[in-house]
Amino acid sequence: MRINLASVLVDDQAKALRFYTEVLGFVKKHDVPLGEHRWLTVVSPQDPDGTELVLEPSSHPAVQPFKEALVADGIPYTSFAVDDVKAEYERLRGLGVRFTQEPADMGPVTTAVLDDTCGNLLQIAHQAG
Repeated sequence: MRINLASVLVDDQAKALRFYTEVLGFVKKHDVPLGEHRWLTVVSPQDPDGTELVLEPSSHPAVQPFKEALVADGIPYTSFAVDDVKAEYERLRGLGVRFTQEPADMGPVTTAVLDDTCGNLLQIAHQAG
């Protein structure tokens, strides 16, 4: 068994696609119209046949209170691996990304938390070794 898809719940799929591709650096894999929404996935450019991230519409009534509670408590919705958290932090800040946690060394892991502009906090992380 392996992970094929993971989802992030976004307020606006078009805005999310721009942020996740133009800012974070993912590449679009699928973009299929489905009524008012789309089946929209992105992948890492280093692994185009790997796990797809679905930019899932957050239209279900339970989603907004859930997302608001996570953000209010400073909890990231998900985490992405990077080679160098501090360098990625500087690159993203240069693109205007707002961080809620600057890079922090936590033993063998360094993390930072950013706002994806679509209602989520995301963690970037690197594990040493």
